[in-house]
Amino acid sequence: MTNGTNSGAGGDLPPPEAEDGFILDAETLKAAEKIFRRECRFVAGADSFARIPKSHIPEVAFAGRSNVGKSSLINAVTGRKNLARSSNTPGRTQQINFFNLDEQLQLADLPGYGYAKATRSKVHAWNTMVSQYLRTRSNLKRLFVLIDARHGLLAADFKALDIIDGGGIPYIGVLTKADKIKKSELEAVKASVEDVFRTRKTSFPRVYVTSAEKGWGIPELRAILLQA
Repeated sequence: MTNGTNSGAGGDLPPPEAEDGFILDAETLKAAEKIFRRECRFVAGADSFARIPKSHIPEVAFAGRSNVGKSSLINAVTGRKNLARSSNTPGRTQQINFFNLDEQLQLADLPGYGYAKATRSKVHAWNTMVSQYLRTRSNLKRLFVLIDARHGLLAADFKALDIIDGGGIPYIGVLTKADKIKKSELEAVKASVEDVFRTRKTSFPRVYVTSAEKGWGIPELRAILLQA
């Protein structure tokens, strides 16, 4: 059982522990890969709470700072190149995008937060829409908070975590771009984020390491998504 980072970041990393209750054995990873090969389509984009499409399909959501790599990670998980489209302009995407995986799971890509040049009105709109979404979305099972491994948690992340905690949805930390730093630095960032997450209300204590570019951690993340 591996965490998908065995071939990079300076060497082997320890396998995920069982403390979070997820099954990540070889059989489960293979089954998850087969499911994610199925059709995954864009459903809708909502730029306000009123425009969020109704759904009874189990849903998981992805949150993170602008340029954290949400689109790249969603594309890697679903095995598509352009399912989730990234923008060259930070903070440009200000809507929640929904994707349907073979009527079995719905993925929600939340607008990126923490863009330094975002106006107060945009920040308020993000806070309001996401807060309402987290508090009222009955089919939302779990949230994945993406953190750039090169920077760790920043002030914008802590503000977002306060909003997320208020929603009461269980959430998991996911380090992105793990291939961009050395193994020792990666381990330090991971430990630091886990220390913070252990103090939060609804977070899982373990943080998962990924690289969309190298494929690290993607098989495990697929399995975790399906265990929502």
